[in-house]
This record gives sequence, structure tokens and C-alpha cells, in this order.
Amino acid sequence: MKRLPALLVPVLLGGCGMFGPAPAPLAVEAPQQSAAPAGVDVVPIERVPHRVGVSSSTVERLARQHACTSPQGAGLLTEEGPIEVYRIQCADGKVFMARCELRQCRKM
Repeated sequence: MKRLPALLVPVLLGGCGMFGPAPAPLAVEAPQQSAAPAGVDVVPIERVPHRVGVSSSTVERLARQHACTSPQGAGLLTEEGPIEVYRIQCADGKVFMARCELRQCRKM
């Protein structure tokens, strides 16, 4: 009886190989960083969530007058209040910004 467990272990472990070799572990690559000149600190870009404000439609209309169209629309960058700043990413890659004071908006 003492010999049975000693034989049982190699037999059970040998059966693991019948299903093929173990898969190789997945390689996790580190995020690539752009090459910056020596002595320059790289600062990550801050992403601002898109928020609709009181004057979003007014800013979108103003942006269309300046040849800026966007499927997303005008996003509020500042807190709601008497003075608000809006931003639109134009379809051609440019950025249109406007400042609204008491719902009177002007291009920045």
C-alpha cells in the first residue's frame, strides 16, 4: 500500500502532457512613449469629458459661421456660471473655442 501513492503521482502527472504543451504566457508590452529630446519632461495629455452647457447650441451655430462642423458638438470646459468656455473639435482637425458671458458668445 505504501508503494501505490508513490506510483500514482507520476502516472497522474504524466497524463497532463497528453493534452499538448502548455500555452505560452502572453507577453504584455509596455506602452510605447514618444521619443522626446534629452532634458525634456514628457507630460501626458489630459482628456476632458464632453459636457453640454447652456450655450452649446449657440457656440455650434457660431462655429458653423466660421466653417467648423463637428458631429460631437460644443463641449463645456469650465464650470457652469456667468462666464463659460466651450470647445469644438472641427472635422478638419482644427479646434474652435468660444467664451460666453451671460449667454453672449464670442470666438476666442
